[in-house]
Amino acid sequence: MNTNLTAAERVAIARHPQRPNISDYIGALFTDFFECRGDRLCGEDAAILGGVALFHGHPVTVIGTRKGKTLEENLQCNFGMPNPEGYRKALRLMHQAEKFRRPIITFIDTSGAYPGLEAEARGQGEAIARNLYEMSRLTVPVVAVITGEGNSGGALALGVGNRVLMLENAVYAILSPEGFASILWKDAARHAEACDLMKLTATDLKALGVIDDIIPEPEGGAHLSPAITFRQVDRFLMRSLIELSRESGAALAAQRYQKFRKMGAAAPKEDL
Repeated sequence: MNTNLTAAERVAIARHPQRPNISDYIGALFTDFFECRGDRLCGEDAAILGGVALFHGHPVTVIGTRKGKTLEENLQCNFGMPNPEGYRKALRLMHQAEKFRRPIITFIDTSGAYPGLEAEARGQGEAIARNLYEMSRLTVPVVAVITGEGNSGGALALGVGNRVLMLENAVYAILSPEGFASILWKDAARHAEACDLMKLTATDLKALGVIDDIIPEPEGGAHLSPAITFRQVDRFLMRSLIELSRESGAALAAQRYQKFRKMGAAAPKEDL
């Protein structure tokens, strides 16, 4: 594991346009993927991809934020920034997974939920809050994997898992470093300084108890050797699902609730 990179350098790697996205992970780790579209209320949101698949022969539900690798792809999926219907689609699939007793695996890579007026008018805040509430009560295993950026409630809406895994060069924070610097210092140019203060790296978050495991990446980042990254993610997912499969539904919900209640308890007092 490379410990020499600064927080700002990890942010740059997490944002690399060629970093593996959810479509890559689905193609490499799962078979027989069947995409499900629409929230059954308003419409379809391409910024969230979800469906049913087989993981090592076992049925699972896979859901994740979708970024593109080209401008055209990013325009199609709104640069990975979901609208309310995307989160409602995700919740629909989670309820379906619970009905049929399928584990849920989420992949998170988003700069945040779409902040447009039309998204707010359709209930963006409520949709995110509803996901947090409902995910905390699910009685099937939930494993969340942060693969790139995990910013704001837009990431947390898919992140309430029994296990939260994070790639070595991914980042997870309340908002972007640029937004943090703009609010705190009225100067977005100080974003590199903000990266250090925000404790957004995998190492920081593991120490704080926010995530459970760090998935190693090839030197230089996941985009330089996707095959190695896929093998590592596969190994961590398999281990997590085996461990969680031993628990009852009630125990899974209780463990998830307690996990999020205790977050940050491991932090030194001066950091709180």
